[in-house]
Amino acid sequence: MSYTKFVAALVRVNTGKIRISPARCRSTVASTKSEEEKEMDGCAVVEAAPVELISQTKNNANTMLSKIHIDFDNTEEAYKSKGNIELLRSLLVFKLCTFDFLVEKNKEIMELSKKVLGQWMFEKMMKMTFYGQFVAGEDHESIKPLIQKNQAFGVGAVLDYSVEEDLTQEEAEKKEMDSCVSVAEKESPGADHREKKYKAHRQFGDRRGGVISARTYFYADEAKCDKQMETFINCITASGGASSDGFSAIKLTALGRPQFLLEFSEVLVKWRRFFNFLAAQQGKSEMVVLEQKLELEQLKKSLTELGIGAQDDIENWFTGEKLGLSGTIDMLDWNSLINDTTKISDLLMVPNLQTGQLEPLLNKFTAEEERQMKRMLQRVDILAKHAMENGVRLMVDAEQTYFQPAISRLTLEMQRKFNRNKPVIFNTYQCYLKEAYDNVTLDVELSRREGWYFGAKLVRGAYMYQERARAKEIGYEDPINPDYEATNRMYHKCLDYVLEEIEHNRKANVMVATHNEDTVKFTLNKMNDMGLSPTENKVYFGQLLGMCDQISFPLGQAGFPVYKYVPYGPVNEVIPYLSRRAQENRGFMKGSQRERTLLWRELKRRVFGGQIFYTPVY
Repeated sequence: MSYTKFVAALVRVNTGKIRISPARCRSTVASTKSEEEKEMDGCAVVEAAPVELISQTKNNANTMLSKIHIDFDNTEEAYKSKGNIELLRSLLVFKLCTFDFLVEKNKEIMELSKKVLGQWMFEKMMKMTFYGQFVAGEDHESIKPLIQKNQAFGVGAVLDYSVEEDLTQEEAEKKEMDSCVSVAEKESPGADHREKKYKAHRQFGDRRGGVISARTYFYADEAKCDKQMETFINCITASGGASSDGFSAIKLTALGRPQFLLEFSEVLVKWRRFFNFLAAQQGKSEMVVLEQKLELEQLKKSLTELGIGAQDDIENWFTGEKLGLSGTIDMLDWNSLINDTTKISDLLMVPNLQTGQLEPLLNKFTAEEERQMKRMLQRVDILAKHAMENGVRLMVDAEQTYFQPAISRLTLEMQRKFNRNKPVIFNTYQCYLKEAYDNVTLDVELSRREGWYFGAKLVRGAYMYQERARAKEIGYEDPINPDYEATNRMYHKCLDYVLEEIEHNRKANVMVATHNEDTVKFTLNKMNDMGLSPTENKVYFGQLLGMCDQISFPLGQAGFPVYKYVPYGPVNEVIPYLSRRAQENRGFMKGSQRERTLLWRELKRRVFGGQIFYTPVY
């Protein structure tokens, strides 16, 4: 194995702990495009009728877009898509979610109900209550009426097949340990210099623990991954058939052996630390990351002294159309050196700062492990191509922090390939993470520098309790913001940065995925200040089906792109999903009476207004 191959494979990484200046970081790489081409790059590719750009409207007061105000207290608008029976069902379900005993024992109660009532009556009861509230239907055909009704009221769909295995804790732990521990680790435990954060630990093997709003996949074998890929393909096809502007969601842990995500994440983090080490050698460790420009000649000398490669090899690494032209290398230049054809096993090389040598992360990487990792990448590529062919945008869900560096990197590679002409692939950023803003700003800068469409979904996060417990028990820094207020600030900071990028460059796109009304109002105020029209389809809003209709439907009817996360699947097989919805709504409903108050207000308005048999018209 040559040093050229594995160093070239690794130095294009972008994870780890870094700091970004609050100021906007503009690319310093010289562009080869003409001024005319640059202007064209700044315009949006929109399928709707052309609208004026901000730069045009700001210069012409007569054409300034009128500000849009949304009244989230207008229950007639919020619930006009719902019949009275649906309002009563929502009130019943939300009330039941406030009883601790019912929520904590919800699985046992559902199993008992199935035995007492029988399968047919149990399914009827579920469809009249929890299933009917939070799940669209059993299959692609049965969900179409709901999707079409929501579309008539301005609300689109993010389809999500929500079937999960109903495993015991012991079964989940066994599957996780079997799939996350390499052959090398099994043969020689402790021989590899692995970081404990990126190793599987049995006490946290059941990744469902402490998670209430994200489904979990456990690896069984390659055939199971192929089957799950087919499920995603069907979901993408259904999304393309149900609407002209739909989204579909995928999880990378469903598409391959999670061992690879753990190992690749560790490699990415260690290589970022290596860049920081080299920056410190040049006295630049205190600078913000995109201002850390390593002097090329000094960098070559350092690599030679560390024994990383021969001088001729090092010269070859830094030759190219753009690299080295300015005499410096920054983080994004460093990241751009990877060779797309590099063997997977060559990716798993890390620098040992004690010995000054590159070492394999694992003492042995088998041919079968190599094939499994390549199959994961192939499945991801197949899904991205299928989404593009069907006119569907693909959202890659975020997962635990020990998987996320690899997930984000693979998503970034998909964006570089498929987001050249329009946003097809969207990455998810969890804003309860301390490093969320750093990750967003680096990826935005890369998209700007390379000229592709940046797509992001911003969420607060789904794994907080699990992440905190794991970090404390295993012994590494807690990756989560200290409190809810800090997470809110982080969310708004990330959102503000992406909105500013949209204002400067029409190639950025963001989904504001939140049930927080204040965050939605924050976004609307920013859009008004920017003069950004909802018809430009640069800012989307997202909520879960069955929750926060008082946010989704007024936005949709005002012309904003808004989407419901639409789960579907057979009643028995979505029970784990429904269980989590009950748990999430317990906290949501106890924290705020607002949604139930609005539902009661609309129901009383209809009754006293003679609309006892109200039926939505669309």
